[in-house]
Amino acid sequence: MHRCHPVPRTILLSDARNDDRLESAISRLPRGSALVFRHYHLPPAARRARFEALRRLCKRRGVLILTAGEARGWRSDGQYGAPMSLGRASGLRLATAHSLAEIGAAARARAAAILLSPVFPTRSHPGAAVLGPLRFLNLARRSPLPIIALGGMTKARAGRLPVWGWAAIDGLA
Repeated sequence: MHRCHPVPRTILLSDARNDDRLESAISRLPRGSALVFRHYHLPPAARRARFEALRRLCKRRGVLILTAGEARGWRSDGQYGAPMSLGRASGLRLATAHSLAEIGAAARARAAAILLSPVFPTRSHPGAAVLGPLRFLNLARRSPLPIIALGGMTKARAGRLPVWGWAAIDGLA
């Protein structure tokens, strides 16, 4: 069983696009930040090996590493995903949400915080509808849990949003 971790204010999400820059990006993260390891593009054995390499680096740097998707038995600091996917995950539990209903589901799932998205347009989902800063802040104010902004985020944009923290794929890699 993992000890409970404080909710990080800066979170880097991994994917195929930023994989070749992850070591550099992790080395720039402040202590107490987190990496959400996704890497859905890799076959299971390669995904596990990549996780282990990044887990060692994160541990040396004081950065938490959370898993997304199927990762039973992996030595992570917690879990990231849709509220219903968190189940009985141990450690830090971060939920995704895109609406008030999903914020409620995250609270019922006893998540520690919510990554609310997408605030701005993203390369991950080109052309997808976005919340925009006003709708995002309206939803954030109604959340019983700390909100972490995700979607087209940069350090400058995050500084203009009065929420707990921010997360990015490209904006931190």
